[in-house]
Amino acid sequence: MTNTSTNNTVKTLAIINAKAPYSDNAGKDALDIALIFGSFEQPVSLFFQGDGVFQLQQGHDGTLISVKDYLKTFAAFEFYDIEQVYVCATSLTERNLTVDFHIDNVQVLTPTEFAMKLASHQTVLRF
Repeated sequence: MTNTSTNNTVKTLAIINAKAPYSDNAGKDALDIALIFGSFEQPVSLFFQGDGVFQLQQGHDGTLISVKDYLKTFAAFEFYDIEQVYVCATSLTERNLTVDFHIDNVQVLTPTEFAMKLASHQTVLRF
C-alpha cells in the first residue's frame, strides 16, 4: 500500500547576517543563498543584527579594498521576491547608526519582535 498524501507545507528560510561587510565571505555567501532560494520561488527572509547591520548602510565600496562590491546586488531583491528584510533596532543603536539603508522596505524591529519573526521560520541559517 502506498501513501498518496503529500505535504504541501511551504518551508520558510531565515538568513541571519551578523558580520560586517567584507570582513570575510559570510555576507556574500548569505546573499548568494538568498538569491538561489528566491530564484526557485522559495520564501526567504533576511535578518541583520550585530555587525551585519553595516551591510545595509549606504556608502560602502568594496573596490577600495580590492573586493567585489556584492552589496549592490541587494537592489535585485525585488526581482527574486525577497521582500522580508529585518534589522535589529538595538544593533543599530549600539553602533550609532541611523536608518539610512541602501535598499527599501527594511523593517526595524525591537529585539523581541526580531526574535518572534525569526522563530516563525522553519529553517535558519546564520552567517
